Amino acid sequence: MKRFSPLFVIIAASLWAIDGIVLRPSLYSLPVTLVVFTESSIVAILLTPIMFKHFKILIELTYRDWLAFLGVALFGGAIGTMAITKALFYVNFVNLSIVILIQKLQPAFALALAAILLKEKLPRIFFLWAALAIVGAYFMTFGLTVPDFNTGNKTTIAALYALIAAISFGSSTVLSKRALQNVGYEMGTYLRFIFAAAIMLIISLSFGTINQAGDITSKQLMIFFIIAFSTGGTAIFLYYYGLKNISASVATICELAFPLTAVVLEYVLRGNILRPVQWIGALILLFSIVKVTRIDTAAKRGN
Repeated sequence: MKRFSPLFVIIAASLWAIDGIVLRPSLYSLPVTLVVFTESSIVAILLTPIMFKHFKILIELTYRDWLAFLGVALFGGAIGTMAITKALFYVNFVNLSIVILIQKLQPAFALALAAILLKEKLPRIFFLWAALAIVGAYFMTFGLTVPDFNTGNKTTIAALYALIAAISFGSSTVLSKRALQNVGYEMGTYLRFIFAAAIMLIISLSFGTINQAGDITSKQLMIFFIIAFSTGGTAIFLYYYGLKNISASVATICELAFPLTAVVLEYVLRGNILRPVQWIGALILLFSIVKVTRIDTAAKRGN
């Protein structure tokens, strides 16, 4: 199964796109801090049996392991998730161009941090395919046109939140790779969500949004549980399983499956048909991702 590790990351990124376009819009009426706290808490509670099953592992973790998971929860579970949710809320889930465009900067941050913190050394051809993947993602999303930023006065704010999300998720990818050194993907998923829930509890209490928990409708509660079993907990399970066996640099390129899935969903749900140049961009993106994953596999065989 380790041979298919990149595929698990791609599936996880695709699930995140479904979350942003299909599920999360139903939570628009709730405060962002409450949304992130609720989804993190539900997943953490559901995964609590894992903690008891692997409790001995927790005792053996070093302070660096704990700091890595704290960083993952802070950047990926709290800041990144709040920022991307806020960005989507600001553009009302209608014009996603600015959010998706800035999210494409995530690999740049992740690659830089992977080289600095994890000392990942990759052949030059990797960066060629990585750059081509980002170019393909751009053309797939926007074609030959300039992104439409005319979404109102909130566009600049949405762009800022999207940039914060890109930096946070890029950092989380690298920190997750470090955090998984001494634990399995199951315990890694649990620690990520329990830390995120604790952080979001503090933030929600500070802003007083926890008091609005009673405003959550039965339909929204159902959406939270769907997220927990699909685009939330399950997606992180798959992501961590894949990340455990590949480099952070390769993982961040595989995560470009997010814009690919987003564009497909736009066609399926809203009838936005891709232009020929967008199909070419999609093919370039897929081809580049395949090339990147093969480079990583070849490097492992060489070791």
